Amino acid sequence: MRGHPEVAGRVRRSERLLISVVVVGELLFGFRKGTRFQENLAQLESFMDSSYIELVTVTFTTADRFARIAAQLRKAGTPIPSNDMWIAAQAMETGANLLSFDEHFRLIEGLAWVKPAL
Repeated sequence: MRGHPEVAGRVRRSERLLISVVVVGELLFGFRKGTRFQENLAQLESFMDSSYIELVTVTFTTADRFARIAAQLRKAGTPIPSNDMWIAAQAMETGANLLSFDEHFRLIEGLAWVKPAL
């Protein structure tokens, strides 16, 4: 939504876009902290209504992948935010590339992480 050229291009070229329910929760939290909750919510709902958008929910497999990621990171002494471990677990479960600016995703073994250029 911010118009980052590489991100916008990747989204436009995608056959389908998977959005984590955890990401939606983070967005809604951010909206609630701001002054434009209704406007932001309407934009998000409109975006999510697209036929090529799929909301990815949490499953038992997601929980197992989360536990594996958390254990791996703890053992390595490199913890990251819990929500990001859930998001990574969902990306791994679905076989999707995870598009994020957050550097700590590089710490997760087996994750197909794509960092857009700044």
